[in-house]
Amino acid sequence: MFLPSNDGLVDINLSFNQGSFSLLKGKSGAGKTTILKLITQEYLPSSGEIWFNNTKVGKLKGKNLEQHRRKIGVIYQDYKLILDLNIWENVAMPLIISGNTKTDIARKVTDLLDLIGLHNKALLFPKQLSGGEAQRVSIARALALDPLLVFADEPTGNLDEETANAIGLLLKKINAGGTTIIIATHDENILNLFQDSRLILIESGKIIKDTKSPLKIKKSTKINKS
Repeated sequence: MFLPSNDGLVDINLSFNQGSFSLLKGKSGAGKTTILKLITQEYLPSSGEIWFNNTKVGKLKGKNLEQHRRKIGVIYQDYKLILDLNIWENVAMPLIISGNTKTDIARKVTDLLDLIGLHNKALLFPKQLSGGEAQRVSIARALALDPLLVFADEPTGNLDEETANAIGLLLKKINAGGTTIIIATHDENILNLFQDSRLILIESGKIIKDTKSPLKIKKSTKINKS
């Protein structure tokens, strides 16, 4: 795929198996986030197709597109927590928006806070947390709707090595439960931590290495931003 800018992609063909764990390596502007935006239909390819869970993403509209996006949990480098909501409320927000009952929300949020080890800080606010704790809350929120895929976009970029490794291992634990994980990163510590995992190397929009899948080339295409 091709876009005449730093966030473009050139001639790629990727697939990810359900339950897989993959590392997407590349510098800022290499095209890692563009892959996420194609999956969520924030960008549309001018040719070629994006498929997710046997569904052609480009054909989705309205409620169907909304339901599709709920199947994808996103973890950001800067956490994107709502500062005037406490930790419990931040994790609960996707469940509230989706119309879950209070009982279901309480059970799910409790389970997620236990998973990330922050049940004792449920009433604190984001500014009262360390960077690692804030990222754990971001992970819990991404898991709230039981997504099929979690895309972690530079999740350790603001963290020290020890904390970054802990976040990486938490994502691996989540993957062991059957959730597909894609970590987009240029953090060498994370890459070293998971040396046996699938590594996809992207430079200037081109995939130049894929350790678990043969690289297939298709004709160039342009990505349209929507």
